[in-house]
Amino acid sequence: MKIGLFFGSFNPIHIGHLAIANIMAETTDFDQVWFVVSPQSPFKKSKGLAHEFDRLDMVEAAIYDNAKLKATDIEFSMPKPSYTVDTLAYLSDKYPNHRFSLIIGEDNLKSFPKWKNHQVILDQYGLYVYPRPNMGVSELSVHSSVKWIKAPLFDISATFIRNLLKENKSIRYLVPNSVIELIISKKLYS
Repeated sequence: MKIGLFFGSFNPIHIGHLAIANIMAETTDFDQVWFVVSPQSPFKKSKGLAHEFDRLDMVEAAIYDNAKLKATDIEFSMPKPSYTVDTLAYLSDKYPNHRFSLIIGEDNLKSFPKWKNHQVILDQYGLYVYPRPNMGVSELSVHSSVKWIKAPLFDISATFIRNLLKENKSIRYLVPNSVIELIISKKLYS
């Protein structure tokens, strides 16, 4: 199987994440798209980060009815912070019959040369890139291992959603109802 890996903190998962994952599953050569819930990104501070198992639960609740989408906690048992290249190597060893590629937003393409062993990721796995609003040109834009995927531009952030929650405002239509129910029942982000 060919698997697209969509890494993120998903703090919380929202309609932008879901739409991109579904577009990748439906319009590329991927058999499935896996949401890799990251315990902590090396590029982000952990302040305001819901517990990793709560974030995994939210992803699972959001995608429960789509067989082409899967959530994985593979990084939970790996050394922190998690580096994408290490996770890719681990997954390749664990699932030798699968081929993996990385899904990233255009905003991450610019900083991609700063990632640990980024050239290994390009050479061995490749990138599927979705557009993001207001991005400048990256030197990797025309790289042979970079595939551009047509997708709508989403300017929704988990930070915006968390801020709405802190202000006791509705996040309806920004996240699935199943995720709202989990946020309320677990008192997340309040």
